[in-house]
Amino acid sequence: MPKQRLSVVVTRRLPEAVETRLSELFDVQLRDNDVPMSREELAEAMRRADVLVPTLSDKIDANLIAQAGERLKLIANYGAGVDHIDVASARQRGVLVSNTPGVSADDTADMALALILGVTRRIGEGLLRMQTGEWDGWAPTALLGGRVSGMRLGILGMGRIGTAVARRAQACGMQIHYHNRRRLRPEIEEQFDATYWESLDQMLARMDVISVNCPHTPSTFHLLNARRLKLMKPGSVIINTSRGEVIDENTMVRLLKSGEIAGAGLDVYEHGAEIHPDLRGLPNVVLMPHMGSATIEGRVEMGEKVLINIKTFDDGHRPPDLVVPAML
Repeated sequence: MPKQRLSVVVTRRLPEAVETRLSELFDVQLRDNDVPMSREELAEAMRRADVLVPTLSDKIDANLIAQAGERLKLIANYGAGVDHIDVASARQRGVLVSNTPGVSADDTADMALALILGVTRRIGEGLLRMQTGEWDGWAPTALLGGRVSGMRLGILGMGRIGTAVARRAQACGMQIHYHNRRRLRPEIEEQFDATYWESLDQMLARMDVISVNCPHTPSTFHLLNARRLKLMKPGSVIINTSRGEVIDENTMVRLLKSGEIAGAGLDVYEHGAEIHPDLRGLPNVVLMPHMGSATIEGRVEMGEKVLINIKTFDDGHRPPDLVVPAML
């Protein structure tokens, strides 16, 4: 007698190749549109599915997990970050959680470098002038930016993405500095000629560019708080392609408006799609719609990891990208 196929519910539209493969392997319910599921829809999906495939737009907290059915045994997250999932509550209920680490490191690092150049070379201001027809020709003092070669780049979180940012920045002639929970091995520091700062405060006070590349956890919430943001040099810029909650956004906006921070390049925001209204009008800020990992190749690779995690679980083995509370 053939084995019954796993019931899998996917909460958002995924690349067509990924949806096709999921349909071939499992009894899958795909999303007809790309609107996030309501809380009620998520609860219903978790009551009847063996496997839920959520994304970062789905807030799966302890209360929602408590409503899950007996069938739910795996939450196979489509994405590396799992701060939107209460992993500890899931494990207490006997539900495993997997993710897709490492897939988007290069894509996100590309975006970080693009934002560094966008802010320091005032690309956003130049685009606006062209799009509004305000440009009337070259001038020797117009839109003067800064040369990135020789700038000090402080990387907050030297993991996969932070290391990929360092590799790109080094090729542009930037000096690499970093702050991490743990110091890197000497051979890695030597590879990037990187300087380790045990004190985040001291690093912030000396950098020209700060790149935020650490995850959002309880210990990193507002890691860049008002006190630390005020340590930054007046001519420095801040880049965030990680999680908006790491930065005290209200203070950052105030310092950007006063010129105490020279500029910012942001792909993520403290309150998700609810962008701080004062950010939109600032000429020294480049805003992107959380598209750091938005490449066709990256999104398909994410889907392949989801497939492998589910298939491995279905075969009776531990998913290769299992998330455990101790890792968070």
